[in-house]
Amino acid sequence: MKTVNLGSGSLKVSEIGFGCMSLPNDAKQAQAIIDEAITSGITYFDTADLYDKGKNEELVGNALKGRRQDIILATKVGNQWNPDNDEVKWNATKPYILDQVHNSLKRLQTDYIDLYQLHGGMITDDAEETIDAFESLKKDGLIREYGISSIRPNVIKRFLDKSDIVSIMMQYSLFDRRPEEWLESIGESGRSVVTRGTLAKGLLTNEGLKRAQKMGGYLSYSESELTDVLRKLMDIHDNVHALSLHSVLQNKTVASVVAGASSPEQLKETLAAYDESVSLEQLGAARKATKLDIYQDHRV
Repeated sequence: MKTVNLGSGSLKVSEIGFGCMSLPNDAKQAQAIIDEAITSGITYFDTADLYDKGKNEELVGNALKGRRQDIILATKVGNQWNPDNDEVKWNATKPYILDQVHNSLKRLQTDYIDLYQLHGGMITDDAEETIDAFESLKKDGLIREYGISSIRPNVIKRFLDKSDIVSIMMQYSLFDRRPEEWLESIGESGRSVVTRGTLAKGLLTNEGLKRAQKMGGYLSYSESELTDVLRKLMDIHDNVHALSLHSVLQNKTVASVVAGASSPEQLKETLAAYDESVSLEQLGAARKATKLDIYQDHRV
């Protein structure tokens, strides 16, 4: 497994990261998946305090116990949930972030977080206050680096201009190429992108056609467009899973694909796809077969 620098910061992450939100709640099953990930060379694990109202962080903390020095641990903050119902409020204030980091540290059973990410962001936020919170945590040694998870261009630009973030998590796949408008400027600024949704809810795997017929559509793609493009991608490469991963990793701004798995077998499929060879010609053909949309909202 290749590891690369996360932006110009101090962290090196595996090109395939593990998205912990997909872990089953059963501790033994979760442990088996985490064990498979580490054995296969994955060093980057991503969770969030919002997932299952903190229980996912607890699950990850237990599963990674004793291996802290071998991995890069990322989590997120900003979504304030009500413990009694499903209500979630956005809170990017400094007092909230400084308070919540201690809850995440306790659940994760660690003294520090490698990458602490703002889990969203709005243009109405007091960005200076939010940035100051992350800088304070970094100064105190509670986090090593910080980043954001956002697909809003106006929020991304603000943090690129005003903060020392090392990364931006963005949904990016062959079926969602909207980030490509911003990848060059993000990379030139010394930051990296980590991706989510790179398999497009399983559409960009070898089970894609079956899923397309059930889903009916995806983003700007209708069901008929999905099936048509998937057949083209299958003609380009006999493993669409591999084609999807490498189409994203081809861009030098992308440091890691954060992929989930609900079983060791599912994770092995992703790792096998990562190891499979994909030519530059095939990558180019895949791009020609798919749309290059842009973000329509949150631009100013």
